[in-house]
Amino acid sequence: MAGRTTVFLTPEETQRVTKKFEDGVEQCKTRAGQPWKAEDRKGLIQHATSTSLMQELSLASLGFGGAAAEKKNDKSMMTYAVGAPYPPCTVAVADLAPMKVSELQLGSHHRGKKLTVHRVSPVAELKVSSWAVVEGVGEEAGHVVVLEAYLHKQRLGKDLLDSGSEFVIKEPFYTLNGDNEAVIRISHPSDLVVTTVSEDPESWRDGYAVEDPAVTPEQCKEKGNAALGKQQHSLAHAYYTRGIAAADAAADPASTLSRDIRRNRAHVNLILQRYDEAKADALGSLTKGSSEEQQSLDAKAYYRAGSAAYALGDFAEARGYFAEQDRLQPGNKTTQINIRRTAKRVEEQDKGGHDMAKIVASLPRVQWKPDVASFHGKTTVKGSPGAGNGLFAARDFKAGELIMCEKAFCIVSGRDKAGASVAALTVDVGDDYNIRLFPTGLHRAVVQKLLDNPSQVPTVLALDSGAYEGVGKTGASTADGPVVDTFQVHNIVQINAFGLGPQSEDEDVSSATTGLWVRASYANHACVPSAVKDFAGDLLVLRAARHIRTGEEITHAYEESGDYDARQASLRKTWGFTCSCALCAAEGADADEVRAKRRELINEADEFAQNNNPNGARIIALTKARRLKKALEDTYDAKRYKGLPRLATRMIDQWLTVAQQ
Repeated sequence: MAGRTTVFLTPEETQRVTKKFEDGVEQCKTRAGQPWKAEDRKGLIQHATSTSLMQELSLASLGFGGAAAEKKNDKSMMTYAVGAPYPPCTVAVADLAPMKVSELQLGSHHRGKKLTVHRVSPVAELKVSSWAVVEGVGEEAGHVVVLEAYLHKQRLGKDLLDSGSEFVIKEPFYTLNGDNEAVIRISHPSDLVVTTVSEDPESWRDGYAVEDPAVTPEQCKEKGNAALGKQQHSLAHAYYTRGIAAADAAADPASTLSRDIRRNRAHVNLILQRYDEAKADALGSLTKGSSEEQQSLDAKAYYRAGSAAYALGDFAEARGYFAEQDRLQPGNKTTQINIRRTAKRVEEQDKGGHDMAKIVASLPRVQWKPDVASFHGKTTVKGSPGAGNGLFAARDFKAGELIMCEKAFCIVSGRDKAGASVAALTVDVGDDYNIRLFPTGLHRAVVQKLLDNPSQVPTVLALDSGAYEGVGKTGASTADGPVVDTFQVHNIVQINAFGLGPQSEDEDVSSATTGLWVRASYANHACVPSAVKDFAGDLLVLRAARHIRTGEEITHAYEESGDYDARQASLRKTWGFTCSCALCAAEGADADEVRAKRRELINEADEFAQNNNPNGARIIALTKARRLKKALEDTYDAKRYKGLPRLATRMIDQWLTVAQQ
């Protein structure tokens, strides 16, 4: 229904939104080059404290705790600017030159520089961003500035700014926020390095000192275990990381602490969905000893390595780790289940054979994320004339035959935790302030998954990102960790993501289910496609709509509207191209009044189909449906449309098919 899948802005609303961002861009240009200006330290901290307190009170009244959540009954949509991308810093902290707060200049990215700051306020969480007051360290104590984590404000399940009390900002971007106030903006999470973890919510206060700080590997392990017991997974990870560094620095060949802590961190990483590090930690914890205790510890490590590999989709590798676990502890029922499960996934990857009826039946029980493997089938990816890369058939496919099925790389849904699937309006300042609906929740989730699992970066960055190339197709990393260009990922999501439409009664345009399927993203658009897609939870299923010959490009419809003007506008606005297929050429040649009449009939037919149940339909309803179908068909010239489908009749055709059964 249009009300649930479309955002309508009046001309007045469009003008108001556009003007706000035009004024912001003009302010940035006018004030570019202005130096940092001293601000009232106490006043800024009080402002941050009151904003944070109001947020906590608001969440408490709604039954939430902790981080800010998007409210289900909040009808206002998040709106922010895009279209002015800049690359992240790709230089390690150690190789950057230090700078002072007083050296900041508006509009500058301060390339080649780093700024070390201490947080002196609580974190104020807003819809688009979170912010806190920070001051320069050492000789600059008292020189304060607002630090803003923009859009990507979560890390390891916790607010990025709240997770630390001291930071190094790599190549700080000093700009204006939405209220035209000067801030250091962090658009790329990798540009902010936490140097001192916040171990207490009050750590920002003046004079705060950590009681009984963890310094030795033993202390770090103990505190990490305590944090894990309290389900403070981000803090546990920080303690374990500190403990591993301390143990490795001690280089005591008789000590098992480094391996023990890595084994524990592997467990935390599995919880945090940091599967790359979980696998590395588990394998790095192996004792390879022969005692019963050592074999028990190694069996645990192999289980964690297998679980991580399984989550990454490396099923053959996972099967090998579970087999090692079985060798060390034979007869364990859970291990045997995991071995059989991974063997099934390997078979699905190689041969397909998914039991779709069983998968669909299992969806409610598995939270709509079936435990199956992707099957790419006999398809290849190669260049498509005028359309970048495309998906091509490596053998013939009969009509209705399964081509491929793919698990989502990432999916967000209204069924997820509050705010995960939030959509927003983006205002493209680089494209005449074009306003688009964008799956911000999916964008955030993809960025987080890439930061947490850098092995997946080349797969995603290989997708089309438009004119902005960001950090390239293979990504980047420094000694500080992986580097993810959030603007590049924004473009990838904008161009390649799929929307599934409403998946539940309370899901609307602001919380619509969206996902990124990497392999399926290579299939280009056609108004008369060779394949049709369907979804079983987060499993995308692609079947042949007609006979497809070896070497032929596999296409599907990005936009299926029967209204030519609406379809072309959607393709231009969302994907940036105009379709010139035979059907579009025929529809484009129709007179304006013919297309207007067809549009009117489409709306009438859609409204009829939505308001009349086809099951057990009465004669009067059937008669009206047939009349609407005939009226729609009459808007097509039989000669010019010979051999072409009539997309406008799709909805009423489906209704009649059910009604006449």
